[in-house]
Amino acid sequence: MSTDTLRVPEPLIRAGALIKYNSLLRLRDPSQLISYLVAPMVFMVMFQPLYTKALDYGSIQAVTGQLMMFSVFAMSIVANSIFVEREWLTWDRLRASRAARAELLIGKALPVFFVLLIQQAVLIVFGWAVVGMPFPKSLGLLTLAMCVWGFALLGMGAMLSTIVRSRGDLFVACDVGALLISSIGGAILPVDLMPPWAQAITTFSPGTYGLSMLRSAVQGDVAGTLQPGLICLVIGLICGAVATFRLAHGWGRSHLV
Repeated sequence: MSTDTLRVPEPLIRAGALIKYNSLLRLRDPSQLISYLVAPMVFMVMFQPLYTKALDYGSIQAVTGQLMMFSVFAMSIVANSIFVEREWLTWDRLRASRAARAELLIGKALPVFFVLLIQQAVLIVFGWAVVGMPFPKSLGLLTLAMCVWGFALLGMGAMLSTIVRSRGDLFVACDVGALLISSIGGAILPVDLMPPWAQAITTFSPGTYGLSMLRSAVQGDVAGTLQPGLICLVIGLICGAVATFRLAHGWGRSHLV
């Protein structure tokens, strides 16, 4: 067989180099991931007795609620992975290279996507082994739900990174946004126990659909997983499209930081 047939396409080589580079950045600074693993574990153990008394699915709520809330906090990892390139004045150099926009975004997205999946998987195992959550009825369905939720977070974080003007703005937007998305979505107080005015606005929070999807996936409810999952997928696509558009038209350039 000739060497030409075995040659790896250049786009794959460029994307692979970017994935390796961004993976090294994540491995050298694991502090955020560690904090987003330890904190929800503590809250799961603390809230589990309360939720068990108030709800039939209390242990599931204790696990999936904290998983959803702290995965939204982890959105800052997604946003920071792109924003830091703007801050270091290297994003413009990447855009000027031979790498296409899709290759740049794939190189940025995949390492962070795996970080989000690892976070969710570890918390699910902890919830089952320590908190007393029933073992998921369908691991395939749960994996699909985690992938869709990770994709939605990836899109939201990427969009946010192209809008903010400073690292301070980024952290404020991530923290406040995470609290709003998770609290309105039912991570802390289940939607059924919220006052009527709060229940009316839960439909506007991505967290509502993310939590419903994850909880249904643990329970093995296919329809209950796919319906909110479709909404999360659309949210991720829209936010990702906005981020791509802004980066392609120069709104992510370093001089705007």
